Amino acid sequence: MNQRPPAGRGEGSVSAFCSRARCCCCCFRQHERFGEMKSTAGRQGGGGSAAAAPGDRGQLGSSSSCRSIEMQHDEEGDITQKGYEKKRSKLIGAYFPQTPGMDPSMGQERRTPVTPSSSSRYNRRRSSGSRDERYRSDVHTEAVQAALAKHKERKMAVPMPSKRRSLVVQTSMDAYTPPDTSSGSEGEGQGDEDVGDGEEEDGGGGGGTSSSREGSISMEHWISRAVHSSTTTTSSTASSSSSSTRSGGSGAAAGRLADVLAQHVHISAQHHLRHHRHHHRHKTENHSAPPDVTGCTNNTANTTADGIQVERGPPGGGGGSAAQRQTPKYGNAELMETGDGVPVSSRVSAKIQQLVNTLKRPKRPPLREFFVDDFEELLEVQQPDPNLPKAEGAQMAAMRGEQLGVVTNWPPSLEAALQRWGTISPKAPCLTTMDTNGKPLYVLTYGKLWSRSVKVAYNLLHKLGTKQEPLVRPGDRVALVFPNNDPGAFMTAFYGCLLAEVVPVPIEVPLTRKDAGSQQIGFLLGSCGVTVALTSDACHKGLPKTPTGEIPQFKGWPKVLWFVPESKHLSKPPRDWFPQIKDANQDTAYIEYKTCKDGGVLGVTVTRTAMLTHCQALTQSCSYTEAETIVNVLDFKKDVGLWHAVLTSVMNMMHVVSIPYALMKVNPLSWIQKVCQFKAKVACVKSRDMHWALVAHRDQRDVNLSSLRMLVVADGSNPWSISSCDAFLNVFQTKGLRPEVICPCASSPEALTVAIRRPLEEGATPPSRGVLSMPGLSHGVIRVDSEEKLSVLTLQDVGSVMPGALMCVVKVEGVPQLCKTDEIGEMCVCTVATGTSYYGLAGMTKNTFEVFPVSNNGTPISEFPFTRTGLLGFIGPAGLIFVAGKMDGLMVVGGRRHNADDIVATALAVEPMKFVYRGRIAVFSITVLHDERIVVVAEQRPDSTEEDSFQWMSRVLQAIDSIHQVGVYCLALVPSNTLPKTPLGGIHLSEAKQLFLEGALHPCNVLMCPHTCVTNLPKPRQKQPEIGPASVMVGNLVSGKRIAQASGRDLGQIEDNDQARKFLFLSEVLQWRAQTTPDHVLYTLLNSRGAIASSLTCVQLHKRAEKIAAVLSERGHLQDGDHVALVYPPGIDLIAAFYGCLYAGCVPITVRPPHPQNIATTLPTVKMIVEVSRSVCVMTTQLICKLLRSKEALAAVDLRTWPPVIDTDDLPKKKPPLLYKPSNPDTLAYLDFSVSTTGMLAGVKMSHTATSAFCRSIKLQCELYPSREVAICLDPYCGLGFVLWCLCSVYSGHQSILIPPSELEVNPALWLSAVSQYKVRDTFCSYSVMELCTKGLGLQTDSLKSRGVDLSRVRTCVVVAEERPRIALTQSFSKLFKDLGLHPRAVSTSFGCRVNLAICLQPHRLGKLADQGTSGPDPTTVFVDMRALRHDRVRLVERGSPHSLPLMESGKILPGVRIIIANPETKGPMGESHLGEIWVHSGHNASGYFTVYGDEVLQSDHFSSRLSFGDTQTVWARTGYLGFLRRTELTDASGERHDALYVVGALEEAMELRGMRYHPIDIETSVIRTHKSITECAVFTWTNLLVVVVELDGSEHEALDLVPLVTNVVLEEHYLIVGVVVVVDIGVIPINSRGEKQRMHLRDGFLADQLDPIYVAYNM
Repeated sequence: MNQRPPAGRGEGSVSAFCSRARCCCCCFRQHERFGEMKSTAGRQGGGGSAAAAPGDRGQLGSSSSCRSIEMQHDEEGDITQKGYEKKRSKLIGAYFPQTPGMDPSMGQERRTPVTPSSSSRYNRRRSSGSRDERYRSDVHTEAVQAALAKHKERKMAVPMPSKRRSLVVQTSMDAYTPPDTSSGSEGEGQGDEDVGDGEEEDGGGGGGTSSSREGSISMEHWISRAVHSSTTTTSSTASSSSSSTRSGGSGAAAGRLADVLAQHVHISAQHHLRHHRHHHRHKTENHSAPPDVTGCTNNTANTTADGIQVERGPPGGGGGSAAQRQTPKYGNAELMETGDGVPVSSRVSAKIQQLVNTLKRPKRPPLREFFVDDFEELLEVQQPDPNLPKAEGAQMAAMRGEQLGVVTNWPPSLEAALQRWGTISPKAPCLTTMDTNGKPLYVLTYGKLWSRSVKVAYNLLHKLGTKQEPLVRPGDRVALVFPNNDPGAFMTAFYGCLLAEVVPVPIEVPLTRKDAGSQQIGFLLGSCGVTVALTSDACHKGLPKTPTGEIPQFKGWPKVLWFVPESKHLSKPPRDWFPQIKDANQDTAYIEYKTCKDGGVLGVTVTRTAMLTHCQALTQSCSYTEAETIVNVLDFKKDVGLWHAVLTSVMNMMHVVSIPYALMKVNPLSWIQKVCQFKAKVACVKSRDMHWALVAHRDQRDVNLSSLRMLVVADGSNPWSISSCDAFLNVFQTKGLRPEVICPCASSPEALTVAIRRPLEEGATPPSRGVLSMPGLSHGVIRVDSEEKLSVLTLQDVGSVMPGALMCVVKVEGVPQLCKTDEIGEMCVCTVATGTSYYGLAGMTKNTFEVFPVSNNGTPISEFPFTRTGLLGFIGPAGLIFVAGKMDGLMVVGGRRHNADDIVATALAVEPMKFVYRGRIAVFSITVLHDERIVVVAEQRPDSTEEDSFQWMSRVLQAIDSIHQVGVYCLALVPSNTLPKTPLGGIHLSEAKQLFLEGALHPCNVLMCPHTCVTNLPKPRQKQPEIGPASVMVGNLVSGKRIAQASGRDLGQIEDNDQARKFLFLSEVLQWRAQTTPDHVLYTLLNSRGAIASSLTCVQLHKRAEKIAAVLSERGHLQDGDHVALVYPPGIDLIAAFYGCLYAGCVPITVRPPHPQNIATTLPTVKMIVEVSRSVCVMTTQLICKLLRSKEALAAVDLRTWPPVIDTDDLPKKKPPLLYKPSNPDTLAYLDFSVSTTGMLAGVKMSHTATSAFCRSIKLQCELYPSREVAICLDPYCGLGFVLWCLCSVYSGHQSILIPPSELEVNPALWLSAVSQYKVRDTFCSYSVMELCTKGLGLQTDSLKSRGVDLSRVRTCVVVAEERPRIALTQSFSKLFKDLGLHPRAVSTSFGCRVNLAICLQPHRLGKLADQGTSGPDPTTVFVDMRALRHDRVRLVERGSPHSLPLMESGKILPGVRIIIANPETKGPMGESHLGEIWVHSGHNASGYFTVYGDEVLQSDHFSSRLSFGDTQTVWARTGYLGFLRRTELTDASGERHDALYVVGALEEAMELRGMRYHPIDIETSVIRTHKSITECAVFTWTNLLVVVVELDGSEHEALDLVPLVTNVVLEEHYLIVGVVVVVDIGVIPINSRGEKQRMHLRDGFLADQLDPIYVAYNM
């Protein structure tokens, strides 16, 4: 049906506005437009091709459904994706016209998907997908499509998120049939803020009565237009949602945008190549640089339009086969499509490259002024641009409505009117209610209404409570809880309350105990002091009940008495009792609820005078007369429905025909049929009802709307209602509908009816239109748009000011100053007929109901107060009112105002029919980093594929960007029917926002675009030149600050009777102990049950070592100085083997044995250490020997490549002829190999001198003597852990109780029980051990206590680490085990690194302070400003101040150790409290790296650096860690002030982003805090993008909730934009033996596609 312009509206222009007839609906424009749109109507109806002629439709619909069913049966067998595609194209192919020049085998690429589903579903889903017509505007759709077309020319390949298969299949078919809410008030999809008034159930036509005939109508005019459009209509790569991971991408040419590519490929190809050449200069990093995927290759045919290399599948439908490879981890590397139909390989690095390319587009706003955010952190603030449009008009004048004429027969109050009609015409019909079949259910006459209301009034006042203590007194508030299908009971109760002078508070029926928003309703009832709720019989039966039959208290509700005011439950009033009928006065008549933007519910009080005056004003505006019939589709409990169909109708004795929501769902034409049947003069509808009628409309011959003189459009204040009005008029003009009958009105809960268009006399001037520029509106000014029409808002007027009212428009923010004539502001009205207050909220009331607008010179324009309407708009020519939006939907982004409704309209104009489920879209803003950010959440149709969604999302972003010039921060898709609903089926916006912020929305797709939206980040830092040698350096001051240096006690000055000092070598110390104290126990090893597994005395160790030395020289034929790898589990054998090597003159290297459960990954590391250390033989146990020969081991490492392997389990009885004694103490004692957190394997050389010095230093610091016992729960393979496990006992003679950390996995209490059992004073552990105890024993402290575990003797519990102290973990450990007697000060940390295995160790026993017990705060924790730290500055702040970071000192500096803080770049000394690299000078520094390559430069730089000025003589070793020194108030034993060393983080782990230095742990801590399901997090950078990997402890459907939360928190707390968010399973982030995260391993795994992530989001 061609939409032709309606007759009777000329092209007359009304002053500045172009009164445009029908938005250019002429036929040729349609062809042109739909050519642009390429809209596919095929998803509707039978799923046929849009290009098929209309005649074929029915046949195509039914048979293709049958075929797809037939196919579905096959599919249940084992059919591969490829096979499925082939079979399907064969079955359906016959019905699709071949496009000339197209390869027949490609046919399937261009067909419209018919989802395998039962044929009845096609008919059921009639209009579900049709976009919500309320937002439809042809001009707008055209604009959106044009904007998108522009974008296509400069397409960027946007990386599509990767998703695990289990997540893709989540949209199940049952989502098609929404759950049937059987309660009475299923709602009619209005709700104030509902953005996509979702038609809750079956949308357009009869739910039960649907027939295939209706099925094919749905969007008839769209389809008929699409038929004229080009024949290359395409659709998505047709794969059902049950296909492989990424719907298997059918072949490289799967052109979802084939038509676009056809036109633009050559353009975009050239454009891209050019683009890459200009922009791509790779920054090489010190890691291997990422592959440059943008390289333009000339010789390969595979380079697609984007210059990105692709592996092509076989022609036709290939590519799918990749999905069938059953590789456990790397299966997601098959072909994949990006948002614009350019296939790319899903290799992560390629995607990141795409992302980098996308991000190179310049951001829109240029940098402007900056403001200081309480520190030098500069956040950009938007300064007004002098070129922005400003309002230039004169100051507007307030607009007065016509006089409210007092008509003689107007009643003095509504109760008086009811009494009058009830007595003089009791038979007159007041209300006719329909049932769901459209038959009249009952007719309520005025006589019945009067008598029943009197009865209700009497019972309310006299039958509730007792005579002495009535429950309800005049003036009390009473809740009215009535379903939508029972207006009669509601009216009776409402008027009963008015007669009893009780205040009714009408609310929705709560369906469940936790209905969306019902909690806030409960707060309203509580604050109104409601104790009684009136409800209907049916509703009372339907309320949820407890097993005893009681109605439970709803969440947040006060306790209420439920009372059913129906005749059978009521007693008759006595003959002499009459309600008192008074004139209208200032008492409250009723309270109407209003839901705010934040979800809170307020009660607007309306006085009796206001209620009566409002009815009079409506009567005058609408020229209501007695006995007129009015058809009402609206909710009669509030708003326009209540005012017209319950109040004004009774004042005028009108007859209301009420259409319940349930009937509208079954038959959307019902209201039109009732208008005809009752010859109704007036109908009250919303634009949605007009839209539904259009969708369901067939040529019904008997429709005649000529009786209508007024069609009130209740949501006329939504600018997008105009399109429904136009479309409705177009169709029904032939059925007698006159154009002047359509009367939009604007209203708000506070101001009641603000304006309404009057029904015109025949031939009067038609209403005017405003075509306004959206950019202008966003700056708050009115500009008639140029003819470009890309971003315009077409407004219709909502008539003139109400009779008796004065209206003005005031500025939105600040003082209520009058706007200029060309400025948009908030409308305010001054009249009796408005609400008077928010019940019980005096402050808010003053701001809303008592506003005194002022003119430019500051004088109030009236002595009477105005009420704010909450509507934004202006007063146009001829005093007509135009509304451009609501205050509630206003979002201020970067100083510009955008309306949520406008953004919804734009989103819906993008491929409207294909994608959004019932037009349900929520738009709201959240505040991140000092500005509002727009979030769009849409429900997607159950049959949409991944590619559909992704493509739709990228197009919506482009459309909103072009039309509104604003970036969308986050676009999320949720499965259909999952957004929270208002009682009437609309979207509950505030609840949706709440779920989004809590991470409980569970979207199935998310696209974040922080890079485009966030334009107020701090300026990237420019590095300042640091203090150079030229600066004044006097004594120990650098530019006025004390040089940051400190040292432990001087070893030379310590007098102690240390016998071991006589010996230069540890091997000699052991021999000496074996002679002097042969039976003294040095080592005790515990098993997992806590029993002694084995122990060693001095002489036993000596003898075993001798035997091992003999084996080495005999079996191994080793020379002096040969390297031997010791591959042992933690225990006694390892120690014996170590000393055996020393006795034989060999250099031992301790190596962690391969893990039997994970040989494939652990064995190569062992092999690597053996090779790199140049070991000539491997010593190990029999068990490990066997393991090396096992099948799994042979698969990982070839047996022949190992050096000789000696097992030491059964040693010969002979001693070696001679024990080796080194000639020079500076020769190598052992090699210490360890993998750093960055994944680098580094071995350091420890000489005999350093080893002895180290042991002595530890002995002195920890006061270790032969009488002491020390418990050690550490890995004995490297660093301080190895020294404590193997060396210290031999040197100091104390007994070491050895607890292998692996045993704690079996028995977490092992370590603490042992400490308690052996009454140990000093114990050493690692963070992983501490974490295991905290997590594993958290709930068992009581049972441990009952078993007698007592930690009160522990003086020091030292965590051995090479990182910043984990303060949260140590604190929770201390708190947790305080009950077992652990002293809070006992826990401390140590710090070591590769160049010096222990720099700090042991807490301070600081004179008196140690005895203060728990009272004093821990003196060693400081709080620094995290933002200053990023600039390498240390700024101390108070605990709890914003951006504060707690740092714990790393233990006391060991004797003989000197530390200085140096600038890592200039190598100059740093002042105190500056962050710099920690340099160390000590006798136990390692003597260098042991490398195969002999990298001398690195060697000298790390182990023998000198300062560039100051003390240039001392040779320092660089630790590679950043930290600072701080002199504290504490003194140590010698009376010196104590210097505390704070370690901040490793230099090589630190990330340089935007010129600032970030430490991964800080970002990770923020991220872990953001959601309960995030158990662990690791961050790293790749090509300057920040990648955040989080481990999810929860269902996979929560994965996508984390993406926005992670992005928000990192922006908010660190001013960084996250580039990629990766959600993985628990345990994926690799952690080394010290409990440190291996971020670089993780990075390599991620780039090589080895993580098997649940979801990867590439933020735009």
